[in-house]
Amino acid sequence: MPQIFTASADTRLRAVLALLALMLIAALAFLKYQDSAYATLRDWVRHQPVPFSHEHHVGGLGIDCRYCHTSVEEDASAGLPPTHICMTCHSQLWTSAPMLAPVRQSLAEGNPLEWQRVARVPDYVYFNHSIHIQRGVACVECHGRVDKMPLMKRAKAFQMQFCLDCHRDPAPNLRPPDQVTRMDWSSWKQNSSEHEDYGRLMVKAYGIQPSKLDDCSICHR
Repeated sequence: MPQIFTASADTRLRAVLALLALMLIAALAFLKYQDSAYATLRDWVRHQPVPFSHEHHVGGLGIDCRYCHTSVEEDASAGLPPTHICMTCHSQLWTSAPMLAPVRQSLAEGNPLEWQRVARVPDYVYFNHSIHIQRGVACVECHGRVDKMPLMKRAKAFQMQFCLDCHRDPAPNLRPPDQVTRMDWSSWKQNSSEHEDYGRLMVKAYGIQPSKLDDCSICHR
């Protein structure tokens, strides 16, 4: 009986199966990498010119987010604090503290502090802080419990799915706009039955249309 397969057929089959296995492993590794803290920078702390503690200023002193991030209610960007805002307090408190030397130097030379942005979306994504704040999306929903962060870190991965989940069902994330800087919403969630209608009513009141909020042009302009 004549030989159906060539002598090298088995070797080629093994090579193809090995290649397919390697491709599968590579695909799984890539997907795992995409969700890793290394890729998303979630929980990473960036070096800053001054080791500013949100835990101390927000959690301890109760300073409202809008005191430093002055444009968050009107502009697309929340804004990074200019030196004169820091010196409003530190011209009176801890005036000779070594760690605040960059702040004093910034004021004296008229050069802004070069804060490193922690929470940011890619350049091809459009995000407007003001519309979210005006509709009652609390700061903590995206930035996490900054009042418990000695050094600021990214709390969320900011992947597209994170944004889409909220856009497709915004009601559970809506809060009274005058309380958006509140950090602790545990009582609200524990008594969810008392607030379950709030988000749904606000969606109607603001004319929010979730069916259109996942259109590509909303974020990619």
